[in-house]
Amino acid sequence: MNIYRLVFFDVDSTLVTIEGIDVLGRGDPAIVKLTEAAMNGEIPLDEVYARRLEMIRPTAADVDALAQRYLGSIVDGAPEVIAELQRAGTIVHLVTAGIEQAILPLAERLEVRHVHAVRLRFAADGAYEDFDRRSPLTRAGGKSVVVRDVRARTKGKAAFVGDGASDLEAKETVELFVGFGGVCEREIVKVNADVYVRTMSEVLSALSEEVRGSRFE
Repeated sequence: MNIYRLVFFDVDSTLVTIEGIDVLGRGDPAIVKLTEAAMNGEIPLDEVYARRLEMIRPTAADVDALAQRYLGSIVDGAPEVIAELQRAGTIVHLVTAGIEQAILPLAERLEVRHVHAVRLRFAADGAYEDFDRRSPLTRAGGKSVVVRDVRARTKGKAAFVGDGASDLEAKETVELFVGFGGVCEREIVKVNADVYVRTMSEVLSALSEEVRGSRFE
């Protein structure tokens, strides 16, 4: 199987069927509206990231519970696709504006070592204090920054798989952008992706078919 040397995956609504921030917000319509606006490219991520967390103020226990929800919400076929890519020599990275403490158990389940997410800071009693404001992932174009940094250190062709506008921003940094509509279809991604798919098996096919010739170009 001919594949990409690097494959970057978004997490929420791509590898899992939920949006973590909406789960933390317990379905609050105001939170959901802000998330959808950001994912559809209607407002920059910068404008909603801190605002949503301040509205929710998740505790450490809330984030632990979210980690468990992630483990129970994995998209069908995702573990198998990641395992197949890694067996063939691809280096898989998770790139998400989601909460690091909730993402890490999912990454462990998927056996992915490289995780780029946003760490929260809690008080001794578990109360929310703040998020890592240095992380580029909390700002527009942040995923492009992460991909460029990784590619500066690892040679070979790269692909990005994601469902939202913040993922699409990374299109210019990779050879192939795969839009994933298996959980939520977003028109901006559907129209602008190099390839648009709705299942994880189609993700694997897209990554395999796009590279013919040498294994890692």
